[in-house]
Amino acid sequence: MLCMSQPKDITAARLWTVFAKAHRAVSGRVDESVARHGLCLSDFMALEVLLHKGPLTIGEIGARVLLTSGSMTAAVDRLEKMALVRRGFTQNDRRARVIHLTPKGRRLAKTVFDAHLQDLEALMGILDSTERSELHRLLKKLGLSAVAERQKA
Repeated sequence: MLCMSQPKDITAARLWTVFAKAHRAVSGRVDESVARHGLCLSDFMALEVLLHKGPLTIGEIGARVLLTSGSMTAAVDRLEKMALVRRGFTQNDRRARVIHLTPKGRRLAKTVFDAHLQDLEALMGILDSTERSELHRLLKKLGLSAVAERQKA
């Protein structure tokens, strides 16, 4: 007979359920953090990568934020209408368009990113340094294993 103080074995199905619920809850908070500044998450992610990596093509932005070319094109279209980014040509390939932050876009990206970092710190504040390190290690281990298994198939 199991004593109540002993942890019971957690099945993969139960772990997935807890992981999915936690992801949904945290994602909701992230969406709210960004929405306070009038942006959706894909728009913010595009601005953030341009802020930290400089001008990129739509494909490069999409690869960095894990969104499809179509989703990134829609995001860049929205950001361009808000005068936050501008499209330019590359020197090497006149067909490729490079996305640049405008001064207004740079200011907004910096403001939203700084506020977003504070929101994330508040959200993750429930975890101490050791717990954060352990969670990071375990999530990375799980993710790398999933990628490796997918590549085998």
